[in-house]
Amino acid sequence: MALVRWRPLRDLMSIQEEMDRMLDRFFGPGLLEEMEVTTPTVWSPNVDIAETNDAFIVTAELPGLNKKDIHVTYKDGVLTIEGERKREKEEKEVNFYRVERYYGKFCRTFHLPAEVREDKIEANYKDGILTVHLPKAEKAKAKEIDIKVS
Repeated sequence: MALVRWRPLRDLMSIQEEMDRMLDRFFGPGLLEEMEVTTPTVWSPNVDIAETNDAFIVTAELPGLNKKDIHVTYKDGVLTIEGERKREKEEKEVNFYRVERYYGKFCRTFHLPAEVREDKIEANYKDGILTVHLPKAEKAKAKEIDIKVS
């Protein structure tokens, strides 16, 4: 009797290949790829949130939008960025092979961990990047405490 070395990754790969074959037999060849193209998804822009000693800085990627299509609000510690990316124009005589750009409305909300000076919030939009600067309130800023040596 010969000893066979067990290789768990090889076994996992063979299980995945068998599952792929089973799904292809069930749905038919190419059906899963068709579903991927036609399945609608919700568009949500990528956002970075940074914190400094004095402020929060929120940066959102919103390429292809106009300033009038973006709305930024702040209320009760919640920053909301919402808007809509519209299709350029509907082409009746063109059959698209693949559509990967997302269109439609989006809404992102963020709870900030400290109080913000609402009267000093600024938002700038340039080259498809929205930057919101939210200065912290005085009581939210960290205070340096002197240590006395005795």
